Formats: sequence, C-alpha cells, structure tokens
Amino acid sequence: MTTTYPNVQLHINGVWKPANAGETIDVINPATEEVIGKVAHAHTADLDEALEAAQQGFKKWKNVPAFDRYKLMRKAANLLRERADDIAKVLTLEQGKPTGEAKIETLVGGDRIDWMAEEGRRAYGRVIPARVEGVYQLVVKEPVGPVAAFTPWNFPINQAVQKISAAVAAGCSVILKGPEEAPASTAALVN
Repeated sequence: MTTTYPNVQLHINGVWKPANAGETIDVINPATEEVIGKVAHAHTADLDEALEAAQQGFKKWKNVPAFDRYKLMRKAANLLRERADDIAKVLTLEQGKPTGEAKIETLVGGDRIDWMAEEGRRAYGRVIPARVEGVYQLVVKEPVGPVAAFTPWNFPINQAVQKISAAVAAGCSVILKGPEEAPASTAALVN
C-alpha cells in the first residue's frame, strides 16, 4: 500500500488549522507501531473557538428547511461513497482494519447519511388529543443547538456518521471529536 498518511489539523469554522498551542499527538500504525503522522492536540482555547463557530453555525443551520438539509446530506453521502477507496486505505493505516472492511464501513456510512437525510426530511409535528375542551396540544420538532459528538477508534467512520447525520438532519450544528488513534478517517468525513 502506497497511501500517504495526512497530518490532521483542527477544522474550525470552515478552516483547517493547527492547534492554537501548536501541539500535536503522534498517530501510530497499530500493525508496525511506527509513527505515521500527527494530529493537532486541541486545548481549551481551541474548544472555545470551535464552540463559538458551532453556535454561529447553528443560528443559520436551524433555519435551513428540512428538504434543503436533505438535499445537502444526500450530496455528502455520494461524496463519501466516491471517496471510499481512499478513506479505506487511510483507515487501514491508522486503525488496522483490513481494507475491505474499511471500505464497507465507509460505504455503509453513505447509506447511514442517506437514511438520516430521509428521516430529517419528515420532521413532522403532531397533535395530541386534549383532555379538556378548547385546549390544543401540539408537538413541534425544533433543533436544540450545537451537538458534541465523540467517536471511538474501532469504528470511527460508522460512529461519527451516525452521530453527525442525525444531528445535522435535525437542524443542529456539530462539534466532532474523532479518535486520536484514527483521526484522518474522521477528518475525511469533513473534507
């Protein structure tokens, strides 16, 4: 395999950047125990910056109609499928999963995004029968705000996609914390 492993920076407010303190963590290939790259090590200042960006993004994203969110998510699912071969190679380097399984995890990620896009498109409310005359009880679904999503090293694509796509479909913004052991595969979701 001749895949070059990318060093992973922080993605905040649409920009890839190093951690404010400049610190990094080594990424180790579990098969060879060799350092294959670096991941930016976020500190409080970076997290505060990410939260502020997520809050600002939420103010806009929550107002995007469900059907428009659906269309964007379907595009994201197709992009993930198009990049499945490259992402699978990176996932294998950093996580140790066989390339075939890594590709399946990535392709299933596209299917999960599609599923959540469809669910989000049906953001219906409901009327609850009242017990008293003249009372109307309505359920209205509304986004709750920025979501923090943490994903483990063993299924970084699978778990990140599940969390991100559910939140995005509901109209929430997301701060994703990928695993230090397998950061490039989750970064590829954002890229």
